[in-house]
Amino acid sequence: MRAESGLRVVIDTNVWISALLMKSGTPAIITRRILAEGQPVFSLSTFAELESRLWLPKFDRYVSLDDRKDFLHDLSGFAGWIDIPETIARQTFCRDVDDDKFIHTALAAGAPWLITGDRDLLELPDQPNLHILTPADALPRITNSTAANK
Repeated sequence: MRAESGLRVVIDTNVWISALLMKSGTPAIITRRILAEGQPVFSLSTFAELESRLWLPKFDRYVSLDDRKDFLHDLSGFAGWIDIPETIARQTFCRDVDDDKFIHTALAAGAPWLITGDRDLLELPDQPNLHILTPADALPRITNSTAANK
């Protein structure tokens, strides 16, 4: 059951894929917690990246196409969806401009956290009201955040 707090979090593609591939790892634990007690947020571009990466043949030996299809379907139905205003979309933050879409999504959603394993994003300074965290750094924070809201 989801918590009333409705913590909205942007999760990078690499964390979702790690969670799907390794059910007992920290990425899997944090994504399950967010799905249970908050809400992942996507924009069209962040979901498109996840979708395109999951269809890569290199994952065929680890996760069936049907399981990936079901995962994407369930996630898209559960997630919060956000449109990126042009004022945010024009901003650049990262040396890899392709990663900016995750910051744009978090800022547009008012999400306090962006969870990623991407060094390009992790090396950025936090933005006002946005913390960029690894799954390991986010885990105790979500535990504390959800405990405080009970």
